[in-house]
Amino acid sequence: MDTTEKFDFEAFKKQAIKEMYEGKTFGGEKGIIAPLLKHFLEAALAGEMDAHLQESKAQGEDNRRNGKAKKRVKSLAGEFELESGRDRLGSFEPMILPKRQVIINDALEEKIITLYGMGVSTREISAYIKEMYLMDISAAQLSAITDKVIPAMQEWRSRPIDAVYPIVFMDCIHYKVKEDGRVVTRAVYNLLGIDIEGKKELIGMYSAETEGAKFWLSVLTDLKNRGLQDILIACIDGLKGFPEAIASIFPKTQIQLCIVHQIRNSLKYIAHKDKKAFMADLKPVYTASTKEEGYRQLELLETKWGTKYGVAIESWFKNWENLSSFFEYDGEIRKLIYTTNPIEGFHRQVRKVTKTKGAFTSDTALMKLVYLVVQRIQEKWTMPLRNWGQTLTQLNIIFGERLQIHKFER
Repeated sequence: MDTTEKFDFEAFKKQAIKEMYEGKTFGGEKGIIAPLLKHFLEAALAGEMDAHLQESKAQGEDNRRNGKAKKRVKSLAGEFELESGRDRLGSFEPMILPKRQVIINDALEEKIITLYGMGVSTREISAYIKEMYLMDISAAQLSAITDKVIPAMQEWRSRPIDAVYPIVFMDCIHYKVKEDGRVVTRAVYNLLGIDIEGKKELIGMYSAETEGAKFWLSVLTDLKNRGLQDILIACIDGLKGFPEAIASIFPKTQIQLCIVHQIRNSLKYIAHKDKKAFMADLKPVYTASTKEEGYRQLELLETKWGTKYGVAIESWFKNWENLSSFFEYDGEIRKLIYTTNPIEGFHRQVRKVTKTKGAFTSDTALMKLVYLVVQRIQEKWTMPLRNWGQTLTQLNIIFGERLQIHKFER
């Protein structure tokens, strides 16, 4: 590009005034000031190319100009075709407008990403941009803009985490994703940690085809590789093999199976006419004051209902050790850990945004949106849980030195 080429400002001014009287806007798809912005950008790109070639020469490289490249760019000042020089070695990477960038407005891109993270469809975003900025943006361009969050997402998912979390809730949420012309299921595994300060933190987010103990094992291994040394209490659902997977990586972790999940599973085996009476007799099991009293109530439940609903009651006996962990604590901690409600509540917030999406176009599209939703939710997690000081005191008495593991300084 010839950097000595001068911009005919007088001709531009006359044309701009003429178009202004014709009713054209300054910005928009064919904005009046687009030619001026085009000149500024092309001059800047030419200057960058000169500097790059001088640097190449200083390094002893045989590099020189090699024609021009063109691309259609969009800005709030208008849409135009931008020319930039190419170099022989193909090593020129412009700073002012990177090769793959086609929209010249950081604030607009941030707004697009924010709208996308709120669950607004690409069609609605395109309509909004057209109405507000008189600019046409295709679905492919929108996807390219939202793809800019991927490096930040990958960095966040692999970031170092604290050495110890007093409580971690583990659960997954299922979605539909298009793959090779068909719709398949994806499980997004989430781990919601309560740190030593009593604040919530999503310490892990993973994706797999289905939920299973084997994949949970790989998740826990990754957490360990990222710096996690200990979990005091893990609150989980009744997935088969899940407690064993946790024990294999964090052998000292106390398991608390979700009481609500256990109740739901039990009721599957109870006839509708008996559910109310069965629940009345089951309630004293998990509301007892002590583990021993809870077990005694479970035996009474078996005496009354065992002949008719043995399968439902058998699972309580089988899982009792992991169902009854919460009895060791007082009311505040009991209410916190006896169910996986905290992470299920988090999932409900995520679903408010993702529920309108149907099947995602790809795994990347799914994880991008979930990541953006998570970031918005986490902005509100600034305060510790209620009565956390009292809770931490109890945990210190029970777990002692395990809480003193060095906290990673992030």
